[in-house]
This record gives sequence, structure tokens and C-alpha cells, in this order.
Amino acid sequence: MSACKRLLYVVKHRSLWAQVRRNVTTWSPVGAAFNAKPHRRLDLFEKNVGLFGVPELSCPAGFQAAAKTALKNTQRLVEKACSSPPGAETVECFDQLSDGLCKVADLADFIKVAHPDPAFREAAEKTCVDIGTVVEKLNTNVELCKSLKNLLDNPNIVAQLDPDTRRVAELFMFDFEISGIHLDDKLRKEAVGLHVKLLDLNNEFLVGSHMPNRIARSAIPEHLHLHFASEGSFIQVGGLHADSPDDLVREIAYRIYLYPNADLMNCLEELLKCRHKLAKLVGYESYGHRALKGTMAKTPVTADSEYLLYLFLCSGLSSALYRYNIEPSLYSPYFSLGACMEGLNNLFSQLYGVSLMSEHPSAGEVWSEDVRKLAVVHETEGLLGYIYCDFFHRSDKPHQDCHFTIRGGRWCQETSQYQLPVVVLMLSLPHPSKSAPTLLTPGMMENLFHEMGHAMHSMLGRTRYQHVTVIPSVILRPVVSPLGTRCSTDFAEVPSILMEYFATDYRVISQFARHYETGQPLPESMVARLCESKKVCGAADTQLQIFYAVLDQIYHSKPHNRSTTDILKDMQQKFYGLPYTPNTAWQLRFSHLIGYGAKYYSYLMSRAVASMVWKQCFVQDPLNRDMGERYRREMLAHGGAKEPMLMVEGMLQRRPTIEDFVDALVSELNPNFETFIMDSES
Repeated sequence: MSACKRLLYVVKHRSLWAQVRRNVTTWSPVGAAFNAKPHRRLDLFEKNVGLFGVPELSCPAGFQAAAKTALKNTQRLVEKACSSPPGAETVECFDQLSDGLCKVADLADFIKVAHPDPAFREAAEKTCVDIGTVVEKLNTNVELCKSLKNLLDNPNIVAQLDPDTRRVAELFMFDFEISGIHLDDKLRKEAVGLHVKLLDLNNEFLVGSHMPNRIARSAIPEHLHLHFASEGSFIQVGGLHADSPDDLVREIAYRIYLYPNADLMNCLEELLKCRHKLAKLVGYESYGHRALKGTMAKTPVTADSEYLLYLFLCSGLSSALYRYNIEPSLYSPYFSLGACMEGLNNLFSQLYGVSLMSEHPSAGEVWSEDVRKLAVVHETEGLLGYIYCDFFHRSDKPHQDCHFTIRGGRWCQETSQYQLPVVVLMLSLPHPSKSAPTLLTPGMMENLFHEMGHAMHSMLGRTRYQHVTVIPSVILRPVVSPLGTRCSTDFAEVPSILMEYFATDYRVISQFARHYETGQPLPESMVARLCESKKVCGAADTQLQIFYAVLDQIYHSKPHNRSTTDILKDMQQKFYGLPYTPNTAWQLRFSHLIGYGAKYYSYLMSRAVASMVWKQCFVQDPLNRDMGERYRREMLAHGGAKEPMLMVEGMLQRRPTIEDFVDALVSELNPNFETFIMDSES
């Protein structure tokens, strides 16, 4: 290395090592990287490699070029699929078609909500619409469907397919069917029109649901202004401030953030009407029936009957929770972002033999200077994929924690290599201060573990086909979920919810929770209290998810000829422990209605599975490598290539019954209140 290059290297990394030296405690490389302040790149001559290393995306206009290339390849693959004799090559052709569109659409789907430059956001949004429109036409392309049908209707050809190829072919055909391929020309065109209209409505609602509300500064006590963002003579409220210890701050945030927006209200009403009309058009009783076909629940009837049981079990829970809770500020010094990332790294190393390694992004590779890049490396398999960590608060950035897939994994016949997955984790954490790194509340720490569960599902999956990898497939999918999973929706949250159990286990917490200045570990008494508190709060979360799931099912059942707010008010009064607050419209912040429309119950189904896996496989030893390997082999590796219930059966080594699911949730809703209350009062 030349003297000039060595000098540049020292300058580039000076801030990182200066921060490390100032700390009393010693962090691992990944911990040090996340506890150091972001630093500007100084190499003015470095080539702009484009977002995520895609050369075209070095400027907004590149989206048009990328879309044009993808659509040209789409046409070629459609012609190939329609002209080739039926066989495994047909399925591979469909999968390449899906992969090519996903690479552009998934990336654009993220950039349209995350990039700080409006020009990039607008270009990405246009790309989403353009590709989405083509996708909806492909969904009802009779010739394309016929090529697949010729394959599946021939028992001799089907018998020659391996299980993965057959399942992918059946999934593609299923997507054709729920899109109305069986309709005549006139009705198919109507279905495409509804799909395209829903793309616009989905985007409008998703963007609007994350927009802050504002109020005149004079309407808020002056001493509370510092808790909110300022905009001239207005105060912006972009979230509920649920972690604030100040009751008045939480109340102000609740009333302002949830204040109704008439335009967004009309958007939601129209969205629900269009979904119902589409479902009826393609032959379903309701949108809920259409959405749940192919899931573990099968029909809304199954979900509704179970919800009523769950609701009965958890009545009266909330009042106890609000009385006995922990003070987050006491724990935050022990949960620096670097410490938490170090904890995740240690956990993954012990369970899977996987390490998180910090890398410096190239010029133009990331959309904000504070985005960190992680390489995920296995001890014997090598590089598994990349995780981009967009963790810090930024104006115009969604406040919801979520996982985006940028590129899904698949085996590439063309190159004889595995296409490595690329994902983004988006949080909204506070920036580090002059005197301290970013400090997380216990709730923030748990959310980080949750989202990292999604990321590792993507990293550890190894599927032959992109269509069943852990990504939101665009081809034959009218809605791209921000949580990013192509496997069955009511299985998708299992890996992330299971990570919440690790985040609240004293043996795991004790490995990484230490004071950012002194290096002292979190006292055992505080660890115990935190874990017990999280069990109680977990029960509250389950109750809240039950309410959300019921509301979601009601919205997507038959039309009620009432406003969504009236339905919300009635359901909250009937099923939830807290009363409705006048002049609020919480449903307008329920962004999961887009990616999880009629499927929000999936969180409950996944929680039941995660609970069973934790208690049977990990509760005795959460760092057991043999169980970690079994978990990867039986559940994480398959993406959507295997029936969810078969994956659960492989992990538990028994097939769970509906009673097992109910019992698992019942156990979640019955924490030991007496012990917790006694500990709280002592």
C-alpha cells in the first residue's frame, strides 16, 4: 500500500478508532462499528457504484433504464415459456421471470419510501407502478397460464418433477387462479383494472399512514416542544411516543398523531371497496376468503372462531400492565446499539456458526451516510448475503420498524452459483450524542431482535427457486409486503417472533447487556425484573394483536355500510380493554392493512408456533448449537418451498393440533402476575 493510500485509510477510519479508544469497555468489531459515529467518505475520486451496487442507479433516471431492461427480458421469457414444451424448464422460465421483475420492483419499493431525495423517491414510485401494471397483465395472460396448465395437466410430466419444482408450478397456477384467469375477456380486463387501481390506493395509503400530523406550537405547552420535531410555527408529531415516561407527552402524541385525515379516510374506504369487488369478481365470498386461501388458516371462519376464544382469555389484562412496568431509562445505558449488535452476533455465532461483519459501503451504494452494511458469513459456507442497516431517525422516513428484501436468493442455472440475498432493516432509533452512542430502550432492543429474525430468515434460506425464497415475489403477486416474505404469510413471522424470546431470556441478555461507559454488566436483579416484565408486556402485545386481527377480518368481510371509524369504535368497545378516544382514527395508521390485508391474524398463528418451538427446543438452553442447526435445517432453509405445517412438524418432531396452537397462546396470556407484582413492589 502506498504512503498516500495509507494516509487516506487512516483518515477514513480515524473517527471509528477514536470512538473505540474513548470507551472504557472494549467492543468487538461489529459492536465498535455501531457504537461509533458515522463518518463522511473523503475519497472524492471514487466511482459511484449506484444504489446497492446497481450501476444504473447512480441517479434517479437509472430506474427507468433498469425497468426497461427488466421488461425487455420479461417479454423474452414470456415468449420462451409459451413456446417451449412443458417440463421443468417451463417452471425455471417462470422463476426467472419472477426474479427479474423482483430485482427492480423490490428495490424500487424500498427506495420510494426510504430515500431522502424526492427525485429518487418519485422515480422509484413510477417504476413500482410501471412494473406493477405489467405484473397484473401477466396475472391474466391466458397463453402464459396455458403453458403452465399443459404441464400440470399431464400426469407423466408431473411425475418427473422433483418436489420443489412441482410445488413452485402449483404456486404459480394458484396465483393465476386467484387473479381471475378463468374469467372471460371483458371480466379479465375489469380484474386487471381493479388490480392497477389497488396498486395506486395501496401506495397512497401506505405513504399517508406514515406521514406526521402537525399542530400549532402555541397549542402545546412550551416545555414539551423539545419532545417533538419543529416546522416553523408548527409542531410535527410522527409517532405515539409510547416509550416517553411523561404522561402528557404520550397523551398529546396519541391525540394528534391519530387525528383523522379526511383524504386518507376516503382512500381506505375506497381501498376496501375495491378489494371486495375484486374478490367477488374472481369468485370469492369476500376479500378475506380470497386472501386466506392457501394459508394455514384456510378460511376466515377458522380464524374468527379462534379469535373469540383468545379474546375471552385475555380480558382485563391491560390495567395490570400499565400499573406494573419498568422504567426504560434505567436500562438504556446497558443497551447501547453496539452492545445489542454484539449480542446478536454472539447469538448467531453460537446457534448457526454465522458472524456479522461490518463493511464500508462504496460511494453511492447507500442512500444515507448513517446506513451500515453487514456481510453475513458462515464459518464453513462462506458469504451468505448482505444486510443494510438503516437504523437512525430521518425526516420523511417511515417510523415503522420493518424488513425489506432487495434481492432474493436462488440457485442460478445460468451461472451455476447461488444468488446471494440482500435485505434492508429499517428502524427509527435516536442518533448518538456527543457524549454517548445510541442507547436503546428494552422495547427498541426487542424490536431490533425481531427485525433481525426476518433478516436471518433471508440469509439462512437456501432455495432452488426465487419464487419460494424468503422474499415478496412481485410476479403474480399484486401486493408487495414490506416485511418481505414469500413463504406462507401465517408462517412468515415465526422467525422474528422467536427472536423476541431470545431477546427476553436472562441467559442471552447477560451475554451482552453492559454499561456503555464502565463496561459493567446489567445487574442480575434488573435482568430478572426486565425478563419478567417482558413476559407480562408480551401478553399485552398478544391481546393487542388479537384486537388488530379481529378488526382486519371485519374490514375484509362483507361490506358493512358504515365508516371504518364506527367499526373500529364498536370493535374496541366489544373486544379491547381500553376505551375508544373521540376524534381519533387509529386505523389510518394501520399500515399492515396493505401487506397483511385479511391476514393480520398471522401474527397470532406465528406466535403460537414460535411459543411451541421456544418451549420445546430452546427454553432449556437458548444457545444450543444442535437445536440451532435443526431450526435452520427444518424451518429457515426452505423459505416457502415446503408446506409450513411440515416445517413445524420437522422442528417439533410431531404434528401440532389446533388445540396445541390454542394452548400455546393461552400460556402466553397467563404470565405469573403474583410474582411480578411482588417483585415490583419490593
